[in-house]
Amino acid sequence: MNADARIDMIAIPAGRVTLSDRRTCSSWPVELAPHWLAVVPVTQALYAQITGQRSSTPADDHLPVAGVSWLEAVRFCNALSRYEGLACAYQLDGKDVECDATTDGYRLPTEAEWEHACRAGTTGPRYGPLDDIAWYRGNSQQRPHPVGGKQANAWGLRDMLGNVWEWCWDIYDAEVYGTYRVLRGGGWFDEPWSCRASVRRRSHPTLRIDDLGFRLARSIPC
Repeated sequence: MNADARIDMIAIPAGRVTLSDRRTCSSWPVELAPHWLAVVPVTQALYAQITGQRSSTPADDHLPVAGVSWLEAVRFCNALSRYEGLACAYQLDGKDVECDATTDGYRLPTEAEWEHACRAGTTGPRYGPLDDIAWYRGNSQQRPHPVGGKQANAWGLRDMLGNVWEWCWDIYDAEVYGTYRVLRGGGWFDEPWSCRASVRRRSHPTLRIDDLGFRLARSIPC
């Protein structure tokens, strides 16, 4: 794998996070096992190297890939796993997807894993001053920026807030929204309110949105 498309990952410690949903005024705790999470979102360079396709505008190897559906992100995870000789985490049957989180292959983080990693031990809405840690509407000039350019959180992760929203594995609310999946993190066009660790949004798994990308996770074998 070439230098521009390398994958730097950090071991995220076990922990407990309380998720909340503003729409339903509900909250629920989740216990988490240790796992790996990529330092930055998937770049255009890595996506093109593995898939041979470019889905983002503007085209730039160092920008986060965007305009990728949830299903395309899942397929990418499997393709990257096969590329590196790892066991695939996903089994696909058309649009039906099952995840085997016990494998060593690449996958999307759960939203609990995402929020736990984003907070990195902090309890406030963000892990630092917004202008220092994120590209958002107030400083982005309404465009994405190369990954890794803003301050990392305490665990060394970058762009957890701002730049692009990130797909997570979870279904948002099956009873109300069916198969819609969770988005986290806020993007380059969002107001400060959206760029907070607790904010959760949703989209259909087949939709492509120009400020929505994804980040890689891997399970750590017991």
